[in-house]
Amino acid sequence: MSVAEELALLSARELAARYRDGSLSPVEATRATLARIAALDGTLNAYCLVDGDAAMADARASEARWGRGAPAGPLDGVPTSIKDIVLTRGWPTLRGSKTIDPRQGWADDAPPVARLREQGAVLLGKTATPEFAMKGVTDSPLTGNTRNPWNPALTPGGSSGGAGAAVAAGLCALALGTDAGGSIRIPASFCGVFGLKPSYGRVPVWPPTPFGSFASTGPMTRSVADAALMLNAIAAPDARDWNALPHDGTDYAAHLDAGIDGFRIAYSPDLGYAEVDREVAAIVAAAVDALAACGASVERADPGFADPAPVWQVLYRGLTAFAFRDMTEEQLAVMDPFVAERIRAAPGIDLAAYLEAERSRAELGARMKAFHRRYDLLATPATAGAAFPAGRDRPDRGAPADAGEWPLSLPFNLTRQPAASVPCGLTADGRPVGLQIVGPPHGDSLVLRAARAFEAARPWPAPPPLTP
Repeated sequence: MSVAEELALLSARELAARYRDGSLSPVEATRATLARIAALDGTLNAYCLVDGDAAMADARASEARWGRGAPAGPLDGVPTSIKDIVLTRGWPTLRGSKTIDPRQGWADDAPPVARLREQGAVLLGKTATPEFAMKGVTDSPLTGNTRNPWNPALTPGGSSGGAGAAVAAGLCALALGTDAGGSIRIPASFCGVFGLKPSYGRVPVWPPTPFGSFASTGPMTRSVADAALMLNAIAAPDARDWNALPHDGTDYAAHLDAGIDGFRIAYSPDLGYAEVDREVAAIVAAAVDALAACGASVERADPGFADPAPVWQVLYRGLTAFAFRDMTEEQLAVMDPFVAERIRAAPGIDLAAYLEAERSRAELGARMKAFHRRYDLLATPATAGAAFPAGRDRPDRGAPADAGEWPLSLPFNLTRQPAASVPCGLTADGRPVGLQIVGPPHGDSLVLRAARAFEAARPWPAPPPLTP
């Protein structure tokens, strides 16, 4: 591996340590990352926008701060990407769609982007998303297919697939993703990186979105420690989000290495209803044994709820009908046919059905709160299978086009709990597999601590074999 490749694959913590001792500068690290993007992104298509001039300007400003011994924060000078669903000042946010006019002011940063700027992060560009983040894979009429670094014939998952591919391949150290049904955890699992969907409201968001009560913005990284540092930054308060949790000043990096001795962990191989690939199930079962070896008390137990996909579908259809109520047939005609069909099929949910689904959602949330009185954490596979060929809209072409495609991730968007995907192994043909760790409401620190214990016991697979 060349020196430039080694620099591009350093963690945020390693970068900061070397900036501090003067053995590396943010300019050198950024230049190496941009070179790696130039070499590999023609294959991966992880980015839909790269702004090398802005990134180098950020890096030079960071270099000056480190030179004065006054970095803006632990992420100062760290190469970072932003999913193209999140507003970023000066760059168009096109959400993977030809229906959005790029000729706008683009004058605002969303809260997490503003916090990353304040920390001095080097913003490289925007990562690809399926149109309006409405699929669990990453392709769109605007940007084409994004590929998996472990095998470019495969999808990286979605909808934060560009972010997952970029982190895995060393095209950034930190990536900002979003998750409203698995969109951080699916690509984290498929790409062999760590991804955290924080508790709902943990990271302030703006502008508001109809899908907001499902969604969280969170970190995708190559280590748990980097995710904790990133969460510290992006969880800082922002007055624009009236739904945000009160900022309590928690340092998510402070107790990562305290271990999980005595933790009570429930292990559910399928949540009681999902069909999980046998090889994925075996890899995850072995990973759960590693949690037990770390001192946790692990018990096989299902949470005891039925597949919530029908509840999700009612809510999702109602919100989709509202969000795209002004979409014209001319616009739909230039959209991804899969997404356009979902929009066309959305109207028709009446208020009584919608409110009944919200009642069922509340019951699900109450059940999980009761479940976590007995168990600190829940462990499951992150996805029911490993990565599949790029170009498909969903795992099984014969499956219904609904939320049942991702049965293990979406329940915890409904319940608003924190959940992470932790790399836990490779299939025989080299596809990454993720272990999902779900925490109680607002238990982000517990999820991170367990993920770090697992990472220490079972280090991630090596970076993907893709080379320039």
